Amino acid sequence: MLNSSTQSLSATALTDALMHSTQGYVRANPASAAQFIKATEAMPGGNTRSVLYYAPFPLTIVKGKEARLWDADGHEYRDFIAEFSAGIYGHSNPVIRSAIDAALDGGINLSGHNLIEAELAAAVCERFPTVERVRFTNSGTEANLLVLAVAKVFTKRQKIVVFKGGYHGGVLSFGSGPNPVNVPHDFLFANYNDLSSVERLFEQHGRDIAAVLVEPMQGASGCIVGQPDFLRGVRELCTRFGALLAFDEVMTSRLAPGGMQEKLGIHADLTSLGKYIGGGMSFGAFGGRQEIMAQFDPRAEGALAHAGTFNNNVMTMAAGVTGLRELYTPQAAIRLNARGDQLRDTLNEVFAAAGVAMRFIGLGSLMNLQSTDQNIRSVDDLAGLEHRLKDLYFFHLVEAGVYLARRGYLTLSLPLSEEDISHFVRATRSFVERYRALLPTSR
Repeated sequence: MLNSSTQSLSATALTDALMHSTQGYVRANPASAAQFIKATEAMPGGNTRSVLYYAPFPLTIVKGKEARLWDADGHEYRDFIAEFSAGIYGHSNPVIRSAIDAALDGGINLSGHNLIEAELAAAVCERFPTVERVRFTNSGTEANLLVLAVAKVFTKRQKIVVFKGGYHGGVLSFGSGPNPVNVPHDFLFANYNDLSSVERLFEQHGRDIAAVLVEPMQGASGCIVGQPDFLRGVRELCTRFGALLAFDEVMTSRLAPGGMQEKLGIHADLTSLGKYIGGGMSFGAFGGRQEIMAQFDPRAEGALAHAGTFNNNVMTMAAGVTGLRELYTPQAAIRLNARGDQLRDTLNEVFAAAGVAMRFIGLGSLMNLQSTDQNIRSVDDLAGLEHRLKDLYFFHLVEAGVYLARRGYLTLSLPLSEEDISHFVRATRSFVERYRALLPTSR
């Protein structure tokens, strides 16, 4: 164990290394810095999407093609963030683009039903068997808002169980519990991967709980994997007390041909889906059991209203159908996630071989670096970790021409090549070699 003076020296060395890498970043990116300053004149902090900001300023990306990005200073990057999982097809995929161009020939919004929306709906229901009926939205946030609304109406109950560390959209974010921008539902907070905490809530409020909203893997909190026994236990509690189980599969639906529900053999009553299913366009969807979704049937008296000018816009409908039918087929999903599992294992072998206590966690094509080699079951397990190590890793990889999220989150897209993967591994190995003295040591 390090004594206090050694810990102090280590912290100082990490501070110095991070300052040095930050200074190099600033020198290398003057155009991005200038664009950021310009943006602050019209937007608070130069930002309209919080996750994209990082100090000292974010890169301004000016172009993307396949699995490549270029910033305002002309640097080229291998794209390992892929629009935070939405960009599974890469940038300007020619098949997707052709489908959009063809759809545009007939008009963007047609003020009525069009020929493509039912085709995309059928493709979604075929891919995800628990989704017997589906409706489209413009984001995963909107999809989850409607999931909660329909659950409350269907059950005639008011309380919603959510999990600390959960993220279900911009106004349904529970990274550390209550959030002042969240919608004002009557939320009950449980601990992820802790079935007893859910049982206690059902014992106290069981007949008032409308739904449990849960991610099979908490993506935004660091790719914390839901344990199968935990998720099955939640399913059993919902069934026993008459509550609805809502799986947020905006991110995890890409992890298997039929999403994580298929992989786990757990059937949710309601499911939310996200942008990659719309071909990477502005898109969300929610669906589930027919009798629940029938509440939106406009032919029925007292049907629930669900508006949205762009819910069925032809660009998204065409891109979505083409993506699911031709590109992200069940076979492609299996291959991409096998690549992700292999990459995660290889990266972790790099850390382990050097005796470094850092690991990537996650499933398939979604993963996140953590500055520990211990098991992570909830956000509480991340408390006290030295997260500045992930900052150092980010700046090192940017310098090496690799772009990922500042928090160490990465996703794989279809156009990534084997050479791209190898380059990423080499960049990680050079990070370990460069900063070995600053990295935590495995026990």
